[in-house]
Amino acid sequence: MKLLIINPGSTSTKISLHDEETKLFEESIFHDAPELLKYPHVNDQVPFRKQVVLDILKKNGYSLEDVDVFVGRGGSACPCEAGVMEVTEKLYEDTRDGVGGSEHAAKLGVMLAHDFSKETGKPAYTMNPTNVDELIDEARITGIKGVYRNAQAHVLNQKAVATYHAEKMGRKYEDCNFVVCHIDGGITVHAHRKGRMIDGNVGSGGDGAFTPTRIGSVPILPLITYLKSHSIEEVELMCSRAGGFVSHFGTSNADIIHEKVVSGDKKAGLIWRSMVYQICKQIGAMAVALDGEVDGILLTGGLMRFPDIAEKIHKKCDWIAPIYCYPGELEQEALANETLKVLHGKVKLKKYTGKPVWKGIED
Repeated sequence: MKLLIINPGSTSTKISLHDEETKLFEESIFHDAPELLKYPHVNDQVPFRKQVVLDILKKNGYSLEDVDVFVGRGGSACPCEAGVMEVTEKLYEDTRDGVGGSEHAAKLGVMLAHDFSKETGKPAYTMNPTNVDELIDEARITGIKGVYRNAQAHVLNQKAVATYHAEKMGRKYEDCNFVVCHIDGGITVHAHRKGRMIDGNVGSGGDGAFTPTRIGSVPILPLITYLKSHSIEEVELMCSRAGGFVSHFGTSNADIIHEKVVSGDKKAGLIWRSMVYQICKQIGAMAVALDGEVDGILLTGGLMRFPDIAEKIHKKCDWIAPIYCYPGELEQEALANETLKVLHGKVKLKKYTGKPVWKGIED
């Protein structure tokens, strides 16, 4: 049984083809932010991303007809539980319409898997989308009535890395407390308590450290001043696709920025250090969310290919707990392996309800 894993990110499209437990190939294409900003809405990228997938398949000697199951990364639908879900029409529609209130390229995985499923008559699944909601209620409340902090993170990779690390320790993910940091085009830092992501920054919602493509947390009053000469639409775009490095340098390519840092460029050096500094502050906050009971700080994501990031985090945070680095991500393997468990009857398939996990508080 061949599974095509479709994983669109904010700066890349990655796919892999698996024949049961054997990976036949994996390939990732980088997309600089200016290229993707040609598309006014994330949904507008579907034809472009679809062609990228088809081209990679063809390059490796395969076509859609060779695929038995399509598995796409997901997000933007109604907040849901963790696990593997079938891509139903309801899930597709809610993903397309962004009913979860966040627009991220991860949603394109579900949309592409759905389209390929319709074209071929083969089933489509998703797992641990960005909108999995396991927050404790204290993490949701803001100082504005009716406005809540929502769950939005790199759930797929964070849980995959945490599970992998726990197994390396001879333990179960559900028995451990971790602070997990996904550091790439987007950055999310979350507290994992006994298998649940109880708190963390809202990745594409203007929260946490700024990133290659996102503005991160910005004080409200200066932001209001900024809005006097800029549109709301511009700021919304900067929350997920046009902030951070893109705003400062006109590119989301971290390799270019890091070369500037290494060459002694003062502006690049300051901005790079500031990004890591803000990640460290978030790690400290999540250690507090875990009452200081932290079994490990796990660093993962594409930017962990730069050793200086881990070095700086070690200097500031290793007093909290041991730090472990897993550059890149384990998303492809997680999507393939967990879907196979469902297909072979080893794990129960979750159902997308279209109803949020949490519905607010009563007066």
